[in-house]
Amino acid sequence: MSISTTTTGAAPTFTLPLEAADIMRILPHRYPFLLVDRVIELEPGKRAVGIKMISANEPQFTGHFPGQPIMPGVLMMEALAQTAGVAILTLPEYRGKMGLFAGIDDGRFRRMVVPGDQLRLTIDVEKLRGMFGRVRAVATVDGEVAVEATLSIIVPRDQTIGASLVKGTQTDA
Repeated sequence: MSISTTTTGAAPTFTLPLEAADIMRILPHRYPFLLVDRVIELEPGKRAVGIKMISANEPQFTGHFPGQPIMPGVLMMEALAQTAGVAILTLPEYRGKMGLFAGIDDGRFRRMVVPGDQLRLTIDVEKLRGMFGRVRAVATVDGEVAVEATLSIIVPRDQTIGASLVKGTQTDA
């Protein structure tokens, strides 16, 4: 297991890479909407790098587009947001909470992403104060930018929205 805490209640320690099971202890997302397969770099509250393997077996490719599958841009943005969630929700003060999209600024789609590609999701936290965060997000394939944006994230004080999903996803031991 890659996420653990000490018996003294200290902040969790992380052993990289974080695999899907570890990510599901941090985020409430589940298949088919967990869009980060692995986290290979992590500095809680500062930076994260995730990996999303693009497979022809994913459900969106049955309709986007038959005969010429292209990863939907909105799902690439969501994968970036989930990577941002890992970067932020691994901080002790946000542990066990749920983050939500608050905005997308300067979003640009620069290349198509197709089955067989490996999407590298890089998040740099620019600002994090209270319940608001802002991250610079870039997804690349083979070093070429596929999508980039500045994402705004909110971690609501009232966690009753989705609380049943978040509760029990975190590991306390």
